[in-house]
Parts: sequence; C-alpha cells; structure tokens
Amino acid sequence: MQGFKNANVYVENLGIVKTNVAVKNGKIFAIGKDVKIDNPYPYKKGEIVFPAFIDEHIHGAMGYDFMDADSTALDSITNAIAKEGTVSVVATTMTASLPDIENAIVSIKDYMAKPNGGARILGTHLEGPFISETFKGAQNLKHILDPDISVYKNLNKKSKKTVKIITVAPEEKNAKDLIKQIVKDNIIASAGHSDAGVKDIEQAKKCGLNSITHTFNAMRGIHHREIGISGMALLDDDLYTEVIADLIHLSSPMLKLILKNKPKDKIILITDSMRAKFLPDGESELGGQKVIVKNGEARLINGTLAGSTLKMNQAIKNLLSLNVKITDAIDYATINVAKHLNLDKKIGSIKKGKLADFCVLDKDINVKLTIKEGKIIYKA
Repeated sequence: MQGFKNANVYVENLGIVKTNVAVKNGKIFAIGKDVKIDNPYPYKKGEIVFPAFIDEHIHGAMGYDFMDADSTALDSITNAIAKEGTVSVVATTMTASLPDIENAIVSIKDYMAKPNGGARILGTHLEGPFISETFKGAQNLKHILDPDISVYKNLNKKSKKTVKIITVAPEEKNAKDLIKQIVKDNIIASAGHSDAGVKDIEQAKKCGLNSITHTFNAMRGIHHREIGISGMALLDDDLYTEVIADLIHLSSPMLKLILKNKPKDKIILITDSMRAKFLPDGESELGGQKVIVKNGEARLINGTLAGSTLKMNQAIKNLLSLNVKITDAIDYATINVAKHLNLDKKIGSIKKGKLADFCVLDKDINVKLTIKEGKIIYKA
C-alpha cells in the first residue's frame, strides 16, 4: 500500500500526530499507526504532511495568465503552483472585454475536462466586470459594466456552469438582483472592488452574498460614522474574508487586526498572484496594462498594486511570523477554502475518504513534496 509511513501528519480533528496514511485509487484509504505501508512516499524526519493548499483567487504564474485562454498557459500555471504546495485553484479572470472573458472561461472549462499533471482547476472566479469604477484597483476602467443578469447568464452558459465565484460591487445598480440570481445558481457572490456602505452589505447578505474579495484592498475604508464594506468585513462573523498575506497588500498590524476580529473558520488565504510569479523582477502585464515588478511588488505605472507574486507557502510563513499557530494558518489555506466552495467533503483536510491531496513542508515552510490524488506532482 502506498502512503506515508511514520510521518508527522496534520489529521482532521486530531492535530499533528505521528501516524501512517494509506492511499488507494487517489483517495485516503486509512489513517493509523497500524496501517501497513509498503510503498512509502519520500519523507524526512521533521517534515510535516499537510492537506494541499487551495487558492480560490489566482490570476497566473510563470509568465502566463488565465486570461491568455490557451492550454499552454494553463499547463504552465498549474504546474508552477504545485511548487508552492497548491493542488486546487479557482482560475480568476479580469475585467476585460466580454469576448476576452468568454474566451478565458471556455478555455478553463475545456481544460477542466482533461487530465493534467499539475494542480486541478475547480472552476472560474469572475473578478468583474460588475465592479465599482471608484475602486477598480488594477482592473481596466473601460470594460467595467453595470450588474446585468443577462450578461452573467451568457457567461455562465459559455462556461458550462463552471463559474464558482463572482466578485461584484453590491452598491451598483441592479447588483442585488444579480446576487440573488448568482446564489440561486449555486455560485458564490463575493463583494469586492466596491464603495459599499453598511446597508449595501446588509442587503446583499440577505440576497445571499457571503464573502469579501481581497479584504481591505480596492474597497471603501473605515470611517467612524460609516464603517463601510471594510468595517463590515471585520464586524460580520458570517462573512468569509479573503486575505493576501504578502505584507504588501496588508501590513502586519492590519493582518493582526483581521486575525483578532474574525472567527478562525472565516479567514481565507489567497495569493491573487499574476503572471510575474516565479519570474525575476521586471516588466509584466495584467489585464492589458503594463506592470512593473520591483522587489516582488507588482504595480501599474501609476503605482496601483496589480496582483501579487505571492506563493501560498510564503503566505503561511508570513502568518507564522505574526505568532499564528501553524495549524490555524494551514486551515486558512485548506479546509476554510473548501468549506467556502462547498467542497469540504472531498478536499481540504486529511481524512479517510477524501482525495489524497497533500503537501509536505519542512521546518522552514519550504515545500518538499506536492501530491494530487495520490500522485506526486512536485518534488523538491
């Protein structure tokens, strides 16, 4: 039986324990010290076996973007991110022309239907075009649209219903009706790139909105008489909050504020990485806009942050530097995301019957091994 033998393993409901984990037909077959393993995965003393990471908000890596809309790009991205311990992603698109968005989601849909040797794509995260012009961030102003159910339905149809998340500004005209339709279709509605106030978020929640896109970035800040979308992200315990823990998008004190105020099961680590991840500093591109990467920071010519070059294992390491427990930090990138995506019965933790998705980290949070459905897809 293949699996991990006498390894430190983060097992659901048990914590990090010394045990064996058997894998059969791509799933976790058994867990226990008495489980026989005659074909062990590579493992060194001191390493820890964790569930593989899930990134619900990622644009690209290794010089490619999901908007490139071809299999070479998707192969390159999914193979690259295995190096950071990520096995599942929601491919994130940009605010662009509708034909370009359609091409991207169709290519993602087609890619999902075929086996590949890297991370799996769970579906598409449409980051726009239904966002606020005021808080567009690095999105392209000329392609922003008012929320429109017919446009959404066409995109979802083109994707063969593989859209998983849609970021929308809930204060915009007709946004509440769009959110109701999105949720009715079992798609996650997330508030982002938004000038929303408290009442907007409260009303959107009643329509089914349940999360905040890259919290505190590209949204109205907190004012003492109107806490807005940012304040509601902290105040409302029901809202999932996406967090870019690169210490650039959010400072250490802001990360501490989020960690102090949010329930542990509502924090979601994302990378929001763009095509420059895994590449040297220099010129890059995002959504048809020139990006300059310097010291790992990706910015438009006007200085606006344009995604990140963050790797998920580095996000974990950054949280550990803030005295976050390692199991909590791992949960933010695994089981919390799986629950948000309604996929926690299949992925997100190490438990009998779930997919055999693992990442092995050393004491310095370097990825030594990444495994998808029992098969090694990256080895350091």
